[in-house]
Amino acid sequence: MTTRFGELDDREVPPALCGLIGGFLYWEPGALAGIERIGGYLAGTADPLPGRDAPERVGAGQWTGFIGRTGAIALRAAAPSTRPERRERLLALLEMWADSVFVDPTVRMRTGTVREPQRGAVRDERGATILVCHLRGGIRVLEARTGDAEPPGLGPLEEVEELPRAGWGNARQIRDLVALVRARGPMPWDPEAVVRLAADTGMSRGAAALALAGTPGTDMFRKPFLDAEERRLLGLKAAEAETARVESGRLEAEGWLDLLADVLPADPADLWAPDAPRHLAARIATAWHARNGLRAPIPETSRALIAAQKPKLPAAELCEALAHSAADPLLAEDLDTWPESPPDSGIHLVDATGFGEAPRRMQNLLEDLAALVPTVYAELPAGDPIREGLPTLVRNVRARLDHPGLLLSCCHLYHGATIDDLRAWFGPHPYDGPEPLTVPAFDDGLTVAVEAAPPSYYGRHRHHPRLFFRPAVLGDDARAQRLDDTRGYGGAALLTSVRRLRGDHFTRIVARVESGALPVGAYEANPAASVPDVVERAAKALGLAPDPAALYLQLLALEAPTDRGVRTWNAWTPTRHRKAVATLVDAGLAVADKRARAGRGVFLPGPWAPADRPYRPMETWKAAFLGVTVLRHSGEVHGRVVLDRTLPELFADAWASVERGEGPQ
Repeated sequence: MTTRFGELDDREVPPALCGLIGGFLYWEPGALAGIERIGGYLAGTADPLPGRDAPERVGAGQWTGFIGRTGAIALRAAAPSTRPERRERLLALLEMWADSVFVDPTVRMRTGTVREPQRGAVRDERGATILVCHLRGGIRVLEARTGDAEPPGLGPLEEVEELPRAGWGNARQIRDLVALVRARGPMPWDPEAVVRLAADTGMSRGAAALALAGTPGTDMFRKPFLDAEERRLLGLKAAEAETARVESGRLEAEGWLDLLADVLPADPADLWAPDAPRHLAARIATAWHARNGLRAPIPETSRALIAAQKPKLPAAELCEALAHSAADPLLAEDLDTWPESPPDSGIHLVDATGFGEAPRRMQNLLEDLAALVPTVYAELPAGDPIREGLPTLVRNVRARLDHPGLLLSCCHLYHGATIDDLRAWFGPHPYDGPEPLTVPAFDDGLTVAVEAAPPSYYGRHRHHPRLFFRPAVLGDDARAQRLDDTRGYGGAALLTSVRRLRGDHFTRIVARVESGALPVGAYEANPAASVPDVVERAAKALGLAPDPAALYLQLLALEAPTDRGVRTWNAWTPTRHRKAVATLVDAGLAVADKRARAGRGVFLPGPWAPADRPYRPMETWKAAFLGVTVLRHSGEVHGRVVLDRTLPELFADAWASVERGEGPQ
């Protein structure tokens, strides 16, 4: 069968489709012709190549997701930001698709899994079934049915999915769009349409621009994600584009194909009308609402706060998880994980996909959230979508941690633990998981202890025994004590994070946010808003006005009451702030000074505890109040603040110390 593609290098087709096609994808040259041959076989108009019983597979079979959902590809092909070399390949794909069985409304198609097919394809007058890719535990097939009767199959079909046959993307629409792009060039662009889409959906402006251009997700094939010309056309700076890439990448390729499948106008020529971008934005917003509901936009200041904490995962990704946890698959759905010991590699966790991405992301996510929740609660105003999302987030995280099938990595054992040691600590019952291990492993119900895998790469890399734990059964029993007491290991931060996420402090944070006691726009770190009664008591006892009384409570209780932070939390001008400082200094309740890494010019009286990064310097009295370690020999702070109280409780406790005569001197 001859093809129309000539010398077109379709190795570049996957980059052109990136974000709209999932998984690791590598297409050999001739992939477009390969899809065309598959379509011909299903339609009964083409035979396999000589010596084969079926058309050759193309990539990993993800292209079947385009069936009934070519609208997203057409949008990207028409968008002004699409690189010319990528646009040409998208148009070639669409031209082939328009002439294929994949747009024939009389042919029903579905995919499914077959366990042990004996051949690669089969067909008769009822239709055809063809193998498209190998999966863990089965083979994915594509079935085409030309009538009501069951077509011939390759075995019992499991995990069946009917593919859409209606909506935008019939042969005429695809051909018209391709012809229009070739004749007129890309469709017009309107920055105002981006602004409207962001406001209507809660996406960031950058993510809305990517959606409007049909360019979501991660480009794994080329850096940067968008080149300078693409960013100019979309009106994005480099940092904004990267943030948008991560944000839009949270919706997987299948989700974007669904979202954008039917947003193009019935007549493709309407895309070139002056107001077309705004109409397109409205249709994308409608599809977004149907899928996700209306989301409040995340302020850029809130995104900056998350980024400033230097989390393990990208800040944009964490903002979405914090604000919209129900839309994050790892927070909304249970995850089953287990250890695997592949040849020439150390022990690591996998899930049903066979890769370690989900377990690794889950572990990073848990550590980040354990650190970020108190910061978000304390330093973002009431009404901020990230802060308002905390109750749902904490509940979702706890539900996932309660799933018995979730196994998390605790640590490596570095002290040369032997098999006998592991058996003595965590045995004698062997671990019995979904995948057989090549090394001994012991399971006490909470901890799975796995012996070190043999050295890999001809002995150049030494492995260590690994400990994994089930958060669903983590408590305070003997097994937990045994896990805590195992000496000589590192990397146990996740264990601490899981306990924090389940702890009473987070429960009280959730209750405080849900109470609605804090006025919208107010900050919990402002005692005048969060504990006005305590401010009133302090002002009366000290003979102060409300402003200096509030500032005094902040100096007492907050780890880092920087000048910038105080003015933000209290909505004070610099003049108002200076007046409150002067009042405290005149009353002998504070001293004016300049101190390294303090970020402020006013301090409690008494000794000062300096600190090197990553720790924060503070008054020695405050360090004791907050439970932070100060080294005896140097007087330096050596530890992080780990709060166990909400800020209203902290302000009240700090003032109670002063009332008892135990305040700073």
